[in-house]
Amino acid sequence: SVLGFEYGYNVFSPETLVLWEAQFGDFSNSAQVIFDQFISAGRAKWGEKSGLVMLLPHGYEGQGPEHSSARMERFLTLAAENNWTVANLTTAAQYFHILRRQAAILKREEVRPLVIMTPKSLLRNPNVASVGTDFSDGEFLSVIEQVGMGAQVDKVERLILGTGKIMINVMEQLDSLADKEWLHIVRIEEIYPFPMEELRQIAAKYPNLKEIIWIQEEPKNMGAWTFVEPRIREIATNTIEVNYVGRR
Repeated sequence: SVLGFEYGYNVFSPETLVLWEAQFGDFSNSAQVIFDQFISAGRAKWGEKSGLVMLLPHGYEGQGPEHSSARMERFLTLAAENNWTVANLTTAAQYFHILRRQAAILKREEVRPLVIMTPKSLLRNPNVASVGTDFSDGEFLSVIEQVGMGAQVDKVERLILGTGKIMINVMEQLDSLADKEWLHIVRIEEIYPFPMEELRQIAAKYPNLKEIIWIQEEPKNMGAWTFVEPRIREIATNTIEVNYVGRR
């Protein structure tokens, strides 16, 4: 009922940036009817425009089943015809710029609702902090390439793709690798609309690429895997394998 109120408030006050936060996954479970019936499809069915922002805590952090997942797969299943944006961010500046972008389009024709997966642990993780110039001079990036990776393009054989908190976990483990030249790591910050062209250009840089891996913390039938797999296969050539790493 609270989410329905916020959606209605936003529709009738379109110049207002309205943010609704589900404290944990069970909050968004109970709001699923509002997502399905109104927010994802209101524009197509009734021409109702909305710039509502939904912040959905998401991340496998040992707090139990209801505190782990915002059910990203449900929002990606509902994603079609550019009906909303689904994002999973890894830096403070990215969060700043996506909200700034959302505020800027509120009264434009292209306004869409915004769904953001927001892991709790990253609030206190120093590895997601951004320097001042990232805020003042930067912009929102749909993909982020891991700094220091993939510099020697002829040596890269494996491209690792993922989104959100697990990519910070991957980054934190990089120092323990003796040989990293054969890897390149890319964070997908905006899952829908899917950054197909950006990823195609990244993959094309590596002539000896043999494998693209999607990594996620959710089980295989949850998370973004079923959504991204056919899109990654469009990017991969016949000589490049596409594989999954995550919970069984």
